[in-house]
Amino acid sequence: MHLIFMGTPDFAIPSLRKLTESKHKVSAIVTAPDKERGRGRKLSYTPVKEFAIEKKIPLLQPEKLKNNQKFVEDLKSFNADLFVVVAFKILPPEVFEIPKYGSFNLHASYLPKYRGAAPIQWALIKGESKTGLTTFKLAEKVDTGNIYLQKEVEIFPEDNFGTLHYKLSELGADIVLDTVNLIESGSFELQKQSDSLATAAPKITKEICKIDWYKSADEIHNLIRGLAPYPAAFLIFKEKVIKIYEAEVIRRDDLKPFEIVQSKTDLIIGCGKNAIRILQLQQEGRRSMTTKEFLRGFTFSV
Repeated sequence: MHLIFMGTPDFAIPSLRKLTESKHKVSAIVTAPDKERGRGRKLSYTPVKEFAIEKKIPLLQPEKLKNNQKFVEDLKSFNADLFVVVAFKILPPEVFEIPKYGSFNLHASYLPKYRGAAPIQWALIKGESKTGLTTFKLAEKVDTGNIYLQKEVEIFPEDNFGTLHYKLSELGADIVLDTVNLIESGSFELQKQSDSLATAAPKITKEICKIDWYKSADEIHNLIRGLAPYPAAFLIFKEKVIKIYEAEVIRRDDLKPFEIVQSKTDLIIGCGKNAIRILQLQQEGRRSMTTKEFLRGFTFSV
């Protein structure tokens, strides 16, 4: 089949690579516009654009998706059978209804759980032991379309956002190709989502990242896992932002919330229930360090 692929970040690359290596043809790629970044304000390309340039695949970078007639006409000119969407913006109906077989999206959760912008982070923050991948036919309401395929994925205790993101992006490539093959075969039955079982996975904000030490150690530990390595959970000590990348739960109830016990090599902080031992952290403006390294040059008031 002739496909148009839409995506932006690293998460989309395994799926895009899988499709370009398959029997199907990726006729064009759609990604976000270039952005100015850094002090020099140099233009930065998306990972998907870099892939498109490397593979010499026609590229579209619309400034807006809605009410953009030129973009619609450009898409139609490729006569694609199907649009494949992985980690891209919300498409309006005038775009996702263009191809013969419509458009489908890869979502990094077992829908209808964790609909929204940050499904991987919220699965970890909520302490889930499993998550999943879902491909669904695009509909007007975000993440509500009928389902083609799903795959359940185990979350291990040592997983954080970085490791789970990588795992789901790699496994997602297989389910994307399987979905394209399934649609081409015509032998599938779409499954309707149950709105009554839906949970939300809203965008991660700075307020979410700030640690509330009155919560239990398990909740704080899951927050740290869900936000590591980016954007990272943080605490503020003497007006300094300190990001926490790794920690473990300590079963002790003799410490008050945010009561700190420090030695030359160890840092334990009390929570609403139990405590956590900090293993890796970073003061703003400095590199990430182990606790032992960090404490050589930083003292918490006990």
